[in-house]
Amino acid sequence: MVQPSPSYTVALYLEVPASQKAVARLVDTATATGAIVTGVDVADADGDKLTVNLTADTRDSKHRNELVTKLEEIDGVVVRNVGDSTFLTHVGGKIEVTGKYPIHNRRDLARVYTPGVARVCKAIYDHPERARMLTIKKNTVAVVTDGTAVLGMGDIGPSAAMPVMEGKAVLFKQFGNVDAWPVALDTKDPEEIISIVKAIAPAYGGINLEDIAAPKCFDIEARLREELDIPVFHDDQHGTAIVTLAALINALKIVGKKIEDVRIVLSGVGAAGNAIAKLLMAHGATDIVGYGRTGALSAADTEGMNEHRKWLAENTNPRRVTGSLKEGLKGADVFIGVSSGNLLKPEDLKVMNDGAIVFAMANPVPEVDPIGAADYAAVVATGRSDFPNQINNVLAFPGLFRGLLDTGITDISTELLRAASTGIASVIADDEISPVYIIPGAFDTRVADAVAKAVRKFAEQE
Repeated sequence: MVQPSPSYTVALYLEVPASQKAVARLVDTATATGAIVTGVDVADADGDKLTVNLTADTRDSKHRNELVTKLEEIDGVVVRNVGDSTFLTHVGGKIEVTGKYPIHNRRDLARVYTPGVARVCKAIYDHPERARMLTIKKNTVAVVTDGTAVLGMGDIGPSAAMPVMEGKAVLFKQFGNVDAWPVALDTKDPEEIISIVKAIAPAYGGINLEDIAAPKCFDIEARLREELDIPVFHDDQHGTAIVTLAALINALKIVGKKIEDVRIVLSGVGAAGNAIAKLLMAHGATDIVGYGRTGALSAADTEGMNEHRKWLAENTNPRRVTGSLKEGLKGADVFIGVSSGNLLKPEDLKVMNDGAIVFAMANPVPEVDPIGAADYAAVVATGRSDFPNQINNVLAFPGLFRGLLDTGITDISTELLRAASTGIASVIADDEISPVYIIPGAFDTRVADAVAKAVRKFAEQE
């Protein structure tokens, strides 16, 4: 059963009898439904009545409704208001623009705006390269989407994608001190997307492509990298790949294996799977077999494949393995899943080699139950925050862009991605690594600094 989550925190405004027993019964009733009570606060007292704010984590909307119904059944309890904390967090959006230099008088106005601003405009006109230093370009990234591949929801459009893009902007600021802004485009045409991004590029120091469906995301990224003079990064591809490699570097230390010796099964051959395969190969992996809905990808059968899937088929699977994902697990050392939930049962993993590593990263439901997988694998990681070893892109993109903006690097090469991975992995010392601690936590403040430092070091070497 799915556990209660902060994603479904309910805030209840209740009227109850003014007694300790009545308040205690609220908690008992809520707990009995499976909710996790996180706060009970008396907001007002009026004679024999109390006004109480109760907050609790629930599993989903159905569970929330069940909780409200049970509380209403208690004698003397009146539910005055039901609030959803997640929705309340989004009212009016999650980001805002603030000025760095307050305007208190005419002197301030003359410097920040007219007439002084004209001097700066003229300086940039005469020396265009100065725009990076004299405008927000120095520290600003556009988070660009068309809303065609959002989280586990797919093509929901640009407006519905905005909460995700806003959240991304918050993470950029929180973890990398990078100013980011959502740019949601009402078009699915790759040529239009490319044209629009090129047109807005003068205002930004980098482009973060987000939640754009494959295979067009590959072509959009490639064209923009070629035609722009600022870094372009597709987080769904390369962010996922960076963190996956970082986790694998440390997981292999646990089991005493080398990346060039292990057999890797890759479930999911879209944008993330493609990037993961390429980055692992650049780091030394020699035996990767990718699996799509129809089974193993192989150079022996590439009919009807787009060029990106065809590349994967032709450059992986050296043993020309065929068959299903379950069949492919036999003799494998590593399973990496970026596909869909519940593809495997835990017992399917018992055919893997001793010291098996399982990264089941589908969200919100992993490819295999992580708890059950631990019976057969030495190391288990997921994309979820409620299990150990969360493989989370937030470990990569804030520090990566911090380093890119600091150095002025425009080419995000495979070697740069590898440097970012090793930066993340290095945060955990060898004597700290354990089966439940192969990757730093999302709130580990050392991570962004380590990635940015790795990027700066790479820039110096280049």
